Amino acid sequence: MNEVIPILLLTVCFPLWIVFHYITKMKTSRGLTPEDEKMLGEIWESTSKMEERIKTLERILDIEAPAWRQHHE
Repeated sequence: MNEVIPILLLTVCFPLWIVFHYITKMKTSRGLTPEDEKMLGEIWESTSKMEERIKTLERILDIEAPAWRQHHE
């Protein structure tokens, strides 16, 4: 009988504890952290600025070298 308790702990309780521990960890880490949200906002702003710059460069090239699109498409 003295051997049954450690065996039950090792075969049932300990594995269940590990599974529930990592399930809880996964649930808490699903959302974005405030740092992640800030970084995504900064990336979004940077890409918007780059997109505007590219459009401006394309407009300049359309005026200065109208045939540039034919050479690069």
